[in-house]
Amino acid sequence: MLQPAVRLVWLSQVPYAELLALQQRWLLRLQAEPGPEAGALLLCEPAGPVYTTGLRGGLTSEDTARLRALGAEVLPLGRGGLATFHGPGQLLCHPVLDLRPLGLRLRAHVAALEACAVRLCELLGLPGARARPPPYTGVWLGERKICAIGVRCGRHVTSHGLALNCSTDLTWFEHIVPCGLVGTGVTSLSEELQRHVTVDEVIPRFLEAFKETYKCTLTSEDSPS
Repeated sequence: MLQPAVRLVWLSQVPYAELLALQQRWLLRLQAEPGPEAGALLLCEPAGPVYTTGLRGGLTSEDTARLRALGAEVLPLGRGGLATFHGPGQLLCHPVLDLRPLGLRLRAHVAALEACAVRLCELLGLPGARARPPPYTGVWLGERKICAIGVRCGRHVTSHGLALNCSTDLTWFEHIVPCGLVGTGVTSLSEELQRHVTVDEVIPRFLEAFKETYKCTLTSEDSPS
């Protein structure tokens, strides 16, 4: 039996708004008329500092003004979860997928994203990574989160996804309560491995974990559409 195909789109380092615009185009395409592929796996490294909030908010108007004064964008999004940070040194993965050909429901999709991040950590020599039960979404190493997850699903099609800290400047997280979880911290692959880990370095292993977890094939394209 042939595995479902997913289009791989690597945007390199781009403004966060460019990722959102491409995500919207794929969403409209899949919701209008399912094609031969199960969707697209959109990957990028954010070019600048951005704070985002989910459907439950997470920032007051005063918070927003304070963060913008630091030089960051602040964007409300339609994903699950609360406030988090995106910036250089972070791998953003937005799978825009029709879950039906993949045989998944939304909860299984979220678990699969967590499994991808856990598997990536294992491949890099960090066997202690794990997902935790609600309200502790994402992937953790001890009491520190290394990967945030927030998704949206409408008409069987997913958007948004995960943010994995590779060599992210973690001081940006000090200005918020990440994901609304008081008393927890954040970490990165560079912090845990005590060496500089780039987004480019982790992508091959992440793609290996994605194909293994989603039981799909990845097809590449020269330019996003």
